[in-house]
Amino acid sequence: MKLLFDANLSPKLVLRLAGLFPDSVHLFDLPLPRDEDDRVVWEYARANGYDIVTTDGDDFPPLVRRFGSPPRVILLESWQFPTRVAEELLRANSILIAEFARGDKGLLILRR
Repeated sequence: MKLLFDANLSPKLVLRLAGLFPDSVHLFDLPLPRDEDDRVVWEYARANGYDIVTTDGDDFPPLVRRFGSPPRVILLESWQFPTRVAEELLRANSILIAEFARGDKGLLILRR
């Protein structure tokens, strides 16, 4: 499973989670302007086989509800915690995330 970490998450997560989610990227590493519209990011993720990890429930979850998946979206809900906590949450739920990737749902909400 290749993850695309949204701008509201630290780029450090790519390296910290590389063992679990190889080939993942951060939005800032893509050949897109940093202020690019969410729909363009969505289409990039779809075209390149990424699933999106975000903390903003107003960005990508409405797109998955409207257009379906791929890409799938993992929402870290109510997120105002350090990067270390995001890493721990994703690690603790790695099996759930892997099952989600094989399923037919487009949105996974993780809560701390």
